[in-house]
Amino acid sequence: MLVLTAVGTIGGITFALASLLVLANKKLYVEEDPRIDVVEEMLPHANCGACGFPGCRPFAEALVVGEALPGKCTVSSDEDRSMIASYLGVDVGAEEKWVARLACAGGTNVARHRARYDGMMTCGAAAQVAGGGKGCFWGCLGLADCYEACDFDAIEMNAHGLPLVDEQKCTACGDCVEACPKDLFSLHPASHRLWVACKSLDAGDELLEQCEVACTACGRCAMDAPGLVTMTDNLPVVDYERYHATQVPIQHCPTGAIVWIDPKTGPIKGSAAKKIIRKGALPAAPT
Repeated sequence: MLVLTAVGTIGGITFALASLLVLANKKLYVEEDPRIDVVEEMLPHANCGACGFPGCRPFAEALVVGEALPGKCTVSSDEDRSMIASYLGVDVGAEEKWVARLACAGGTNVARHRARYDGMMTCGAAAQVAGGGKGCFWGCLGLADCYEACDFDAIEMNAHGLPLVDEQKCTACGDCVEACPKDLFSLHPASHRLWVACKSLDAGDELLEQCEVACTACGRCAMDAPGLVTMTDNLPVVDYERYHATQVPIQHCPTGAIVWIDPKTGPIKGSAAKKIIRKGALPAAPT
């Protein structure tokens, strides 16, 4: 009898709670704007976060209520952004595209290794063993963690084991930034064409024994562009708040450590930079 009473009591409570939930759902239900589904279908479904929202669905919701403009999606094409704007009856808006930049140019044809690494073939694992065995402690290890992390096929490894970023495909999602154990990737507006392709904090021409394209902290770029480029911890730092659409700082760099990134042809070095014609790998540094 007690068991039946307990079961009946629990059943009654369950029924009462379920009824309350049904009533609350009807009372509190907010009908979703059907335009959200339509706009979401027009978006690229990349869910990369480049727009500042955690995914395409939240971005679609923001577009429909007027909290954002279609131009914020730098992954969509101009045609798709215009289509969304036309559908919602709003301006397209403008948002500068951001891309990932790599602060290293030390591929195997210009940078030496001081030791051979045998182990799990990832940059993360190699970096745990005396920094990875590269002559330049700060250099790219070339084991493609960034390539594996990129879900948008925006990174490819070149013949010298150096990652190359395709600006058209890059969504600035930041996965490569997190994947690189050397912190060589960072996200920048695409207009940042003047770029320091090195992260070594050492100074002096002896660095060239390990990497032929290293920054030796000679300071020529800073002397050519005072105010725009300053030397900090033996590296040039570009002040992007100033007018920086100039190739003046790269012209007298003897190693090509500071470059101008052309969106079609890639990094351009100054006239004083040594030409690199070697196709094969540099021999390991003597021990």
